[in-house]
Amino acid sequence: MDHLEGFRGKWCVAHPDLVYIDVPGMDGGTQAGCLKEVEALRKLEKFTPLPIPEEEQTDKISVIVAVYNIEAYLEKCVRSLRNQTYRNLQIILVDDGATDGCPAICDRLAEEDGRIQVIHKKNGGLSDARNAGTAAADGEYIAFVDGDDWIETDMYERLLSAARQFDAPLAVCRYRKIYRNREMDASTGAAVVFDGQEALESFLMEEDDICIQNAAWNKLYRRELMGELRFPTGKYYEDIVYTTMLLARSQKTIYLDLALYNYVLEREGSIMGEGLGSRIFTDQIPAYEEKEVFLRSIGREDLADVHRYFFYKRLLLYYIALGKSQKDMKEKYRRVIRERLLTDRGDMDRVYACRAANPKEKKKMEIFLKSPKLYLAVIMVNERFLIPVKQWLRRH
Repeated sequence: MDHLEGFRGKWCVAHPDLVYIDVPGMDGGTQAGCLKEVEALRKLEKFTPLPIPEEEQTDKISVIVAVYNIEAYLEKCVRSLRNQTYRNLQIILVDDGATDGCPAICDRLAEEDGRIQVIHKKNGGLSDARNAGTAAADGEYIAFVDGDDWIETDMYERLLSAARQFDAPLAVCRYRKIYRNREMDASTGAAVVFDGQEALESFLMEEDDICIQNAAWNKLYRRELMGELRFPTGKYYEDIVYTTMLLARSQKTIYLDLALYNYVLEREGSIMGEGLGSRIFTDQIPAYEEKEVFLRSIGREDLADVHRYFFYKRLLLYYIALGKSQKDMKEKYRRVIRERLLTDRGDMDRVYACRAANPKEKKKMEIFLKSPKLYLAVIMVNERFLIPVKQWLRRH
């Protein structure tokens, strides 16, 4: 968690490995568009949640697994749930109209383990499947797992133990990225306790050191926190607004910097493995816009500007990435990006004054607004010549 290095810290007497980290430089009105003052982040350098004896496993966790045409992965996923050290589970497999062997696999697994419940339904997409599972859940806690992923055997015991220890309605962990030929895991074993909307702020800063992310599956939710909130149906990138709303609700969140969830990337047929496609523009960008509207609706203009800053960074990256798309798509969506950024020209000074902003990003935007062609040329020179030279100089 390098971004916390150098902050003023003081030891907590009651918890000798707990540091209260004061965040300097945020005194309210000195910087337009900056984050509101954060009183303290509490960081545990090394934290191991207490084991939960079987007789104390009284809270039921309902784990909802959306299943659609993943027969090669499903049994491994469910096996990781059945082998959890926390035994008091309701495992809900939602067959979302799968056309492969998944429906039969689900039924067989339910016969083998009484904790497994199967819902067969017409295909309605990931959000609809998760909502159907949520409606059938009767646990005090709710969790989601994608059917082509798997989890570590102690994931829910650790998350629930930490949630109990700090009386947090939301517990989050890091995840491991699983590629075809490699894995990526940046776990440190640390933990951070967030009060109020500190977790929302950290999430919006998009720092890798605290891996909260949009995803629903690296989290354990107390049922009351979710309330009536459900995933938007008929859309992709369904987690973006959902997670933002839950983080805004949670008055305490515990984050474990330990990879307990295994996220499979580059799977054939995976939505997330398809690269830059039209759904970025038809589903993801509208979701980001809805996220900003929500932040402003709860009075967090500061965080809305932080979110807009990262949104602009994405748009510039998408503009570059569209160079590899088919001609019609490239022309159509590059025009959409140009028009959006030109329309927002009057907001740029305010957005690029927020706490998250990097002056170099503002320079990129200024070049783009003057000439998108010049912007692409500058990026090409930087990637082909300047970055390799800098890398060579570092090595020598």
